[in-house]
Amino acid sequence: MKKNYIASAFLMAAMAVYMTGCGNNSSVSENTSTGTNAKTVVSDSSETAEKTAKADKTSSENNDSAEIKQLSNTTEETTFTKRDLEQTADTSEAQNITVADNKTIDITDEGVYTISGSAENCTIRINADDSAKVQLVLDGVDIENEDFPAIYVLSADKVFITTTDSENTLTVSGQFTADGENNTDAVIYSKDDLVLNGTGTLNVTSYYGNGITCKDDMKVTGGTYNVKSALDAFEANDTISVYDGTFNITTNKDGFHCENDEAEGSITISDGTFTINGGSDGIQACAVLQIDGGDFNITAAEGLEATYIVINDGNITIDASDDGINAVTNTNAYETAIVFNGGNINVSVGQGDTDAIDSNGSIYVNGGTINVTAQMSSFDYDKTAEFNGGTIIVNGQEVSEIPQSMMGGGMRGGMNGGMNGGMDGGFGGGRGGRF
Repeated sequence: MKKNYIASAFLMAAMAVYMTGCGNNSSVSENTSTGTNAKTVVSDSSETAEKTAKADKTSSENNDSAEIKQLSNTTEETTFTKRDLEQTADTSEAQNITVADNKTIDITDEGVYTISGSAENCTIRINADDSAKVQLVLDGVDIENEDFPAIYVLSADKVFITTTDSENTLTVSGQFTADGENNTDAVIYSKDDLVLNGTGTLNVTSYYGNGITCKDDMKVTGGTYNVKSALDAFEANDTISVYDGTFNITTNKDGFHCENDEAEGSITISDGTFTINGGSDGIQACAVLQIDGGDFNITAAEGLEATYIVINDGNITIDASDDGINAVTNTNAYETAIVFNGGNINVSVGQGDTDAIDSNGSIYVNGGTINVTAQMSSFDYDKTAEFNGGTIIVNGQEVSEIPQSMMGGGMRGGMNGGMNGGMDGGFGGGRGGRF
């Protein structure tokens, strides 16, 4: 069940701000070169809602209030359009494309394209007008490349990648080759907005790089995703918004990662089923991480990390070798805090200087059930802790107040999260290791 709690990451800048900071006429061509050349009332007015959301974000950044606010239930009105949420594409006028070995398939016009077949060293390259909406319908496609993305979006307004009720597999087996100024480091690499949806399965394997990269806003509204990657499984610059889906992720780095050079990047999750085995973080956002629902089973160095983390609902199980849930100061645009409003949260951490719940700022528990297993430190915070409702269980014993660590976990979390979180997406996530 989808639930509305507070506004999406687009609108989160209005709360807890401490200071300003951180058609059917289609054209498809083929050539043989690859490599460097090679929320929830939905807007019926197409993409208007997204433009409204971005405008709201700009205006809200001028809010000087330091008060933590619960905003109105506008999340889905501004995050997802009607087309984003449609899991079956209209293929009545689609152009059918069969992939082939050593081919670059160029798509230059708006439209719907059904992709099928098996190929090696084949790239679907989209280079359309910046107002064009392009939909790729994956209908039993299998592409394995040596050093270049299977799907490469150079230009478009938005690209939809929609799976039919089928199995689809995209693999890059070697080190990625750059395309001029574009460091193409993912099996699916998009410079513009990307929507993933559908009724089928998409298997993505990246032996040396990211699974799916979007240099703008990424949305996932349905489908099943089995991703294995040496680096981040899902990576975006500005926002990642998940409405639903099934995610089975194995990565040497982060399961979901969102940040950019302006110390921004937010993740909102409404629902879905997530099984994440990460070498670094399960889910990491530079600015805001908001979870409104879903089932999560995360095994990683750190489970959840962001500057401002708010959990409204969901069943979350984290087994971490470092900190389970970690609020670090990656940006000054938001309060550094962890807020629990609901959900069932189970966090286990290993021995050593580890904290189950670690905030370099504050912790607010307003509801939900938090069950912590920690040999050294259950909670650690640098500023304040408020226990206003809900249930907290530490090592099997219900407590009436939020404990405070005496182990110095806050300093360690700040160093690891602030430095490595901004640069490499969390400690231990180095770049270049083969999956």
